[in-house]
Amino acid sequence: MTTVFGIKNCDSVKKARNWLSEHGLDYEFQDLRSESLDTNQLRQLIEQWIAQAGWEAVLNRRGTTWRKLDKSIQDSTNSDNVTDLLIQHPAMIKRPILDHNGLITLGFKPELYQDIFNL
Repeated sequence: MTTVFGIKNCDSVKKARNWLSEHGLDYEFQDLRSESLDTNQLRQLIEQWIAQAGWEAVLNRRGTTWRKLDKSIQDSTNSDNVTDLLIQHPAMIKRPILDHNGLITLGFKPELYQDIFNL
């Protein structure tokens, strides 16, 4: 089972989805901003991702949403409060997140996807 989590307008997500489609790989797409995910579901996903990759890897500090946050929020972000921050601002989740058979990969790199899918 393969699921891609992201935001449909994100260029990296588009690249990952196109790569999967071009290679004939079945996957499910879950938009992190969609109403199909309630707060509890999103919290569980974020906690799983943080458990596997670490909160600093899951938090995208390069995006506009992070840069627009008040400096005091940026400076006080840590492992204790990052989940709530990501629930409030799903655009700050590193994207795409590929969940393939329970193992996650953050971001898109074609060579990494080739290794994951043994292509």
